Amino acid sequence: MDAVMEPGVVRQHLIDPEICIRCNTCEATCPVQAITHDDRNYVVDAAKCNLCMACVPPCPTGSIDNWRTVPRVRAYAIDEQLTWDTLPAELTAEQLAADGVTTTSDDALAVAAAASVPPAAVETGEASPRLAQAPGATIPPWSAAHPYTNLYPPRHAITATVAGNYNCTEAGFASETHHVVLDFGALPFPVLEGQSIGIVPPGVDAAGRPHHARQYSVASPRNGERPGYNNVALTVKRVTADHQGQPVRGVASNYVCDLKVGDSVQVVGPFGASFLMPNHPRSHIVMVCTGTGSAPMRAMTEWRRRLRASGKFEGGRLMLFFGARTPQELPYFGPLQNLPRDFIDINLAFSRLPGQPRRYVQDLLRERAADLAPLLSDGNAHVYVCGLKSMEEGVLLALRDIAQEAGQSWEAIGATLRREGRLHFETY
Repeated sequence: MDAVMEPGVVRQHLIDPEICIRCNTCEATCPVQAITHDDRNYVVDAAKCNLCMACVPPCPTGSIDNWRTVPRVRAYAIDEQLTWDTLPAELTAEQLAADGVTTTSDDALAVAAAASVPPAAVETGEASPRLAQAPGATIPPWSAAHPYTNLYPPRHAITATVAGNYNCTEAGFASETHHVVLDFGALPFPVLEGQSIGIVPPGVDAAGRPHHARQYSVASPRNGERPGYNNVALTVKRVTADHQGQPVRGVASNYVCDLKVGDSVQVVGPFGASFLMPNHPRSHIVMVCTGTGSAPMRAMTEWRRRLRASGKFEGGRLMLFFGARTPQELPYFGPLQNLPRDFIDINLAFSRLPGQPRRYVQDLLRERAADLAPLLSDGNAHVYVCGLKSMEEGVLLALRDIAQEAGQSWEAIGATLRREGRLHFETY
């Protein structure tokens, strides 16, 4: 950002559609609802954006960190941005001068003038209101391994080969989730538990443009779905209905669920630098998930299981709170039953059991308050939440109630968990 701007000029915040993986992190983070999307692009409303920067640190690809100096009356409208396949070029000094715009150098004042906020807020790095209230941390645990990110961007996807594909929910039910293994051969593709990758479906959309990548969390540990092999596993639900229950065929999910062993797949990533598991001895992990949000939890659990089997890790507690509509729709239900109870504390909630009251993961959290309260104030405990966006509020309220009933301040505990990278949300 390199210009002092007159009142009629804006330093417009834009999202690069070539890099964006449509993970919804920016829209979920924005405190002023300046970011929106359609089925193709995520875009920023210049009339609402105040340049608070809350959306920039969590973005896994850096696509959110783009700016253009434009006359305010010519700011790129939402409808225009939704049609973009690439970002427009920065206007030249001559183009700006043609609109009566003059510039001088001063970064901090440029941001302040464009956002109509006091320069002091820019100079001091004052946090936005949403950053102080964000549900989860944007930094990893101190003992997390170093992640590699964006090794293969959308313009340079890598080819993987399908090594396995099976339904990991009970066969015969409409809600079908697949466990898919992709092998990268000799090409480097290092991933950590909690990271994600993008799958690029073949073909074009209704407008004739190539499909953009869809993001999926990795369900395998760092040394591969098969130990010592350069492969990863994904947990993918076949989408056959939209949020209103209307029939729809999800482009990427159905493509992935229908893959056969030996098929080639275009992959981008990996992504994610904060939703990472701790590696230090005696660290505790509390995992809260629904549906395919189980993918990173499976990765973390399997890595701990392998370490335990090798005798190389002095692990703390593992607690899993897993929700689904029925046991038949719960991914990995069978394998979960085989894990030793002295290794992992499993709590399952089902919301659609015939003749039974609906139970959700937040109900399970409250039931285990006596065990969770000490963990919330334990500096070795880490909490991970993954699943539908709608679960966020319920989980946070449950954690707040657990802390308060134990005579603790959730405001203080929550702030500490976020500051130390020990409370993470990955919702969609």
